[in-house]
Amino acid sequence: MEAIKKVLDKVLSTICVVLFGALVILVTWQVFTRLVLNNPSAISEELAKYCFVWLVLFGAAFVFGENGHMRIEFIQDALPVKLKMVTQIFIELSIIIFSALVLLSGGLTLTKLAWTQMSAALQIPVGYLYAAMPLSGLFIIFYCVYNIYIISKTKKPLEIVD
Repeated sequence: MEAIKKVLDKVLSTICVVLFGALVILVTWQVFTRLVLNNPSAISEELAKYCFVWLVLFGAAFVFGENGHMRIEFIQDALPVKLKMVTQIFIELSIIIFSALVLLSGGLTLTKLAWTQMSAALQIPVGYLYAAMPLSGLFIIFYCVYNIYIISKTKKPLEIVD
């Protein structure tokens, strides 16, 4: 399971770096064509939107893998170690439920609905845009299961293990 996490971390970080680089180039080109050439590029605007959505969702999944998501630590820090572990497992299970219902199930439904709709400038299915939702949901679920595995295996809270 740890080997899968390392590979997934590397893949997601690489994808995020590539998407961010592409986003910077696309937005720069969009600004140049709009302000200098007075002829804005519709393709770069739409590609930038796709890059941004994929970057945000995959970046969020990557943050879950790094255990860097927001949390209220002072409440958890006040708890004894055993209760802190139970709380962390409860939080991970809550995130799994949310990801399964909203990102995975809702994302699949949205992707299926949008698959027949074509984007205006690129003339590709809009489903490609929404496909990032179920994929990021799967990644987040994997990371949560991994965190539960680490807590159970080490019998320590995550911040002590990290």
